[in-house]
Amino acid sequence: MSRILILGAGPAGATVALGLRRLGYPVTLVSDWRRFAALEGVSVRVLEALRSAGLEQALAQALQPSQRQVAWNGAEHAQNIEYLLDRPSFDQGLRHALRLAGVRLIEGRVLQVQSTAAGHRVQVEGQDELAGEFLVEARGRQAPALAKGLRKTSDDELNQGPDKGLRGPETLSLLNRWQGPIGQAASAVHSLEDGWAWMARRADGQCYWQLTLDVASAGLPGKAQLLEYCRQRRRASAMARSFFSDAPEHDLQLHARSSTAILSPQVCGDHWLRVGDAAMAVDPLSGNGIFQSLSCALQAPAVINTLLQQPQRAALVQRFHRQRVEQLFLRFARIGRDFYADEQRWPEQPFWQARRQWPDRQPAHRMQDFSALRIERAPVLRDGLVDEAEVVITPDQPLGVWHVQGVELAPLLRRLQQQTPREALSGLDEEQGRAVRSWLLGQGYRP
Repeated sequence: MSRILILGAGPAGATVALGLRRLGYPVTLVSDWRRFAALEGVSVRVLEALRSAGLEQALAQALQPSQRQVAWNGAEHAQNIEYLLDRPSFDQGLRHALRLAGVRLIEGRVLQVQSTAAGHRVQVEGQDELAGEFLVEARGRQAPALAKGLRKTSDDELNQGPDKGLRGPETLSLLNRWQGPIGQAASAVHSLEDGWAWMARRADGQCYWQLTLDVASAGLPGKAQLLEYCRQRRRASAMARSFFSDAPEHDLQLHARSSTAILSPQVCGDHWLRVGDAAMAVDPLSGNGIFQSLSCALQAPAVINTLLQQPQRAALVQRFHRQRVEQLFLRFARIGRDFYADEQRWPEQPFWQARRQWPDRQPAHRMQDFSALRIERAPVLRDGLVDEAEVVITPDQPLGVWHVQGVELAPLLRRLQQQTPREALSGLDEEQGRAVRSWLLGQGYRP
């Protein structure tokens, strides 16, 4: 029996596998190749997150910088550089990194997963059955739910109550890919009365166009007519015609996929974990899909390590993972909502009406208020394990901040209530003092 099985070799699954290998765990990872040669636009922030996860080499042959154009709410402007990430090349790089790290990699389609309290058995097409003690589900937003008997633990039911899932307005993205003339890499996004479109052109002439629509109101034709429907939509768009220079579309392909924002009702148990899009999948308009997958996956090795080494902390560990997944999902959902609200030309159209108010009316970022800071005990990451410590709860960080530049904030906050700022900050080196002062000022502290 393998100690840990991971299903899915995307950024989330690869990040978990590499983190577990650094902790010394043997890991078996099962993954099938994606069916469509996709392209994704990512920001510098995403690249930094990928590099911090140990995936820098996987990026080497997969990136092309492009100038991104935006047409939204009747205004057009050039945004910062967007990097076009070729997923086939990136996926190859991920597998290479996994093999170098000593991960046992099995390529094939998962046919069935059988899970009980005693372990997990996975059937893979063309392979012998696999067995594992711990299972990580990282197969994306289409990953099936785990067996009912494992969805909750007794600690969940006694201490946390039932988990709550969340699902945004049903959304569909139609992605076309074709070969165009060789030229300069570029990308663009623009709003439409019934949705929005993202388009990209690689230097080698590979072209991509993705139309995102509301499922309930789109009135789409049958599957056989979708390719022609997409072609007609591009021809009706002056921006698309200009972007692609009205060039012939050779080897035109279509891939339809759900892009509904989804927070899974259950994301962890005593012997299993969901990460990446399998735990939460955000609306693509936020532009942070890979980033949120990595944010979720980077904490997973410590979560798994604690569940295996310190099972008495199971309730604390599951609370840690569940709360962070939920908070990350809500933050990105609110960012997407605000992007939709910025488009004010068609507020009564079903697509925009449904998305400008979901998931709630709470701000994506709250105004800082030093007087609102409070100290609570909460789960934190310490030395590769989930532990408990005093943290400072802020309006914009409801799960708390433990330390800044190695300085624990709860004791510092208490000192500031009783001492002068000079006295409270004494003993910090220059770098720590600068970082802590910057954090305090950012929270609205005015000595």
